[in-house]
Amino acid sequence: MKSRLCLLVALSLVMMLVLAACGTPTPAPTTTDTGTDTGTDATAEEPPVAGEPPSTPTGTLIVALPLEPNSVNPPNGADRMAGNVINQIFESLLAIDNSTGAVVPALATEWEVAEDGSVYSFKLREGVTFHDGSAFNAQDVVATFEAGADPANAYAGSYDGVVVEVVDDYNVNIMPPTPDVTFLRTMAETPIISDEQFAAEGNAGIETNPIGTGPFRFVEWNKGDRLVLEANPDYWDAGKPYLAEVIFRPIPESSTRLAAIQTGEVHIVNRLNSDEAASLDGVSGVQVVTYPADRVYYITFNNLTTGVGLPTEDKSVRQAMNYAVDRQAIVDGLFNGNARLSTGFVTPSNLGFDDTLQPYPYDPETAKQLLADAGYADGFSIGMSCPVGAYTNFEDVCQAIANYLGEVGITLEGGEIEFLESGVYWDREAAKELPPLFGDSWSASVGEALPRLNGALDGFDASYSAWSDPEIDALLDQIAQEFDTDARAELYKELQAYMYDNPPFIYLYEPISFEAINSAVEGYVPNSVEQYYLKDVWLGE
Repeated sequence: MKSRLCLLVALSLVMMLVLAACGTPTPAPTTTDTGTDTGTDATAEEPPVAGEPPSTPTGTLIVALPLEPNSVNPPNGADRMAGNVINQIFESLLAIDNSTGAVVPALATEWEVAEDGSVYSFKLREGVTFHDGSAFNAQDVVATFEAGADPANAYAGSYDGVVVEVVDDYNVNIMPPTPDVTFLRTMAETPIISDEQFAAEGNAGIETNPIGTGPFRFVEWNKGDRLVLEANPDYWDAGKPYLAEVIFRPIPESSTRLAAIQTGEVHIVNRLNSDEAASLDGVSGVQVVTYPADRVYYITFNNLTTGVGLPTEDKSVRQAMNYAVDRQAIVDGLFNGNARLSTGFVTPSNLGFDDTLQPYPYDPETAKQLLADAGYADGFSIGMSCPVGAYTNFEDVCQAIANYLGEVGITLEGGEIEFLESGVYWDREAAKELPPLFGDSWSASVGEALPRLNGALDGFDASYSAWSDPEIDALLDQIAQEFDTDARAELYKELQAYMYDNPPFIYLYEPISFEAINSAVEGYVPNSVEQYYLKDVWLGE
């Protein structure tokens, strides 16, 4: 399956709430303020007036993470936790406005696109320095794509075929391998590294001491305990950041994270389940935010490596497995109904969503008949794996799916699911070494589904199905090169219909997210892909 350039980390959508002094975009998540402030780590001698950011960086924000980041090197960050750290240290040529979803300047101040989409010309911001004092210029853009193309990186395929042409120190032309309607947004999610660091230390040096141009600079990473960042005193965006320090704390146990937000030990906790969110009702100093997550959960099939020659290569078998699973019971039982049943990878907020498609109904008799028609009346055995601790209630979701499959005669090799620590899981996933059934989710979106489809289907990304289908490939290529919005919407509908009938996945659900935030946190904008943008955040009283 040929590589396509896709997003390095998921893009923000407009399903947001600005806390405290900031306004509330529409549509907005629901916020519940459960009490007054429990105290913060702010160290200002003269606390700022409520609703106004401090004039100098002040205070320590502590963010609880459900998992340890797998890396702080941009092309190797394979999960949301890594991305949220990388977002603070590094910057891209462009950015996504967290309130409107529009592409805005960042390390590039201006850009032009050739009429045929073959060349993107960027004027770079002058006067920007990296955290080590070296000047940012065009050579750093070149180094970014050279470093990213290292086959050892999780996202190496994202850089395949991209050509960077240096015009002068502050002008570059970037040429994608083929026209790509989402390329500008891709450039908003391609963090720029230091040419000097890469030349001297390679990717190994970036892994241990990342040097970017971002609002915060790396201090230390005590794995299993904390990752510490401090304000960049030479940041180009005058007056920012407002925080003196940001600490990311990996806390795998959800009950421990919940206790930490209740006691004021941390300021932000995401990926709560609905019961945990409800338990915070009445807790002093905690706000609970709910919003539709732009994330699709699924069980993937494999026809490239471990699934070659198995019954799942037959589309009737894959259809049967979709009919075999009672998604509504899973959503009701594990999420108190707080999720939408998926019909595919194009969601209701995306361009070209086909609302005529309905989720596969729970119909075990149809599943059995399809299996019998395919020659598997007695069922078959297959391997299955899922990550541990990565997603809310996901281990239970996987177990429920295994049970439903068992009811139509599809049993698991070894008698059980292979549950793996998430870092190991994603490494094996990227290497196509997982069993022929495995669970994951994908959140990348730019208001349309192309990056999510590329990311979940193409084998070079850390989340993928290891599934090859020439018809899907052809439609994805057409979508990427179709700059007419109406025509692209129709192509999405054609793709949805095909992927519904020829499912590369067992489609599951799109959840409602719950996030808990200390009431002292101001300027923070939760968003539907769980990304943190912290340069605009401060701690009030």
